[in-house]
Amino acid sequence: MRPDHLSELRFSDLGLHPSLMTGLQQLGFDHCTPIQAAALPRALAGEDLAGQAQTGTGKSAAFLLATMQHLLTVPRKPDDDDKQPRAFILAPTRELAVQIHKDAMSIGATTGLRMTVCYGGAGYELQRSSIEAGVDILIGTPGRLIDYFKQGTYSLKQIEVLVLDEADRMFDLGFIADIRYLIRKMPPPAQRKNYLFSATLSHRVLELAYEHMNSPQKIEIEPEQVTADRVRQAIIHVANDEKMPMLVGLLRKQQSARALVFINTKREAENVELGLRANGFEASVLSGDVSQGTRLRLLEDFKSGKLPVLVATDVAARGLHIPGVDLVINYDLPQDAEDYVHRIGRTARAGATGDAISLCCESWVYSLPEIEAYIGARIPPMPGGHDLIATDYIPVPRAPRRRSGPPSGRPRRGGGGGGRGGRR
Repeated sequence: MRPDHLSELRFSDLGLHPSLMTGLQQLGFDHCTPIQAAALPRALAGEDLAGQAQTGTGKSAAFLLATMQHLLTVPRKPDDDDKQPRAFILAPTRELAVQIHKDAMSIGATTGLRMTVCYGGAGYELQRSSIEAGVDILIGTPGRLIDYFKQGTYSLKQIEVLVLDEADRMFDLGFIADIRYLIRKMPPPAQRKNYLFSATLSHRVLELAYEHMNSPQKIEIEPEQVTADRVRQAIIHVANDEKMPMLVGLLRKQQSARALVFINTKREAENVELGLRANGFEASVLSGDVSQGTRLRLLEDFKSGKLPVLVATDVAARGLHIPGVDLVINYDLPQDAEDYVHRIGRTARAGATGDAISLCCESWVYSLPEIEAYIGARIPPMPGGHDLIATDYIPVPRAPRRRSGPPSGRPRRGGGGGGRGGRR
């Protein structure tokens, strides 16, 4: 029986290369998701795409299949350098670049295509050597890719496929100038395939698409349904000094196998980690200050179930497919309504269900009206929520804070970027 989160279109109906079909069969993929069903026939027919879909709906597989199909069915030009990349995939963060590369290696396991991922913070010489050895699909974050490009490690003159993933996040992190720099070094839009995918297709994202793509076809999947329908949302209004005892009691009640706790600041994330550990929870922090090796290890431990609670800033909120996350807790309400959608989208992925519970405190309550307006619904209060406060909570000393609440004035979106290479 076909799961109800999939479309009626089978991958076998698309005329994909036999090696791609082998990879899909090995992964157990039979039917397309809605975004794949809408995007792949058009991409395989030669159209450029600007696609929007809810997070966790299979956007990566859509553009990877379209990219690999082109590379497998259209041979390199006779005079081209066999070592230079033919496809270029840009992602805003290191974690997303690594995830795309992992997906590409799984789908393209029997294709013979050479794939390399590049990102800041680790493996500088190893990544460069991998490119120099020859690559068909080059995946990475803008900063590290520009670094290698300016050194002459690779050329963009033979790019036949360009993919921009999470384009809205590229703007948030301040990468658009870098992206335009790289695109100007490629063949013109009419001489390549162009795929842009994003959780939101804002005016600025569409402007980028129309500027650097060849008459892209706009694809939107259920744009009126902003939050995933399988996420059970709830909110608990709580005082600032009750948040940690509430979090402890909530985690005890939910008995989650894999819980993501989102915090707005790195300093508070560290305080929450200390509080959880003091009260018997195995928890670690994922933020921009964590080294790349540690970040990847934390994600693997979380995915495998070895680490049951991951405390994260918004570095983990976009583009990561972490199977089996059954609980998302917004310890702090996000400052931006879109970030709320991306956070809760870490659960209820690929047809599963999950819970998203938000703690609404004095410091961050001002975000609630904007969030509810954006999702077009009131977030229901959690029945008996205040009964969950842990009366036996063990307090721990907090790190000194520079301010007691959120930034003054209206909240600002991303923009700072945290440096090149996708750090935040």
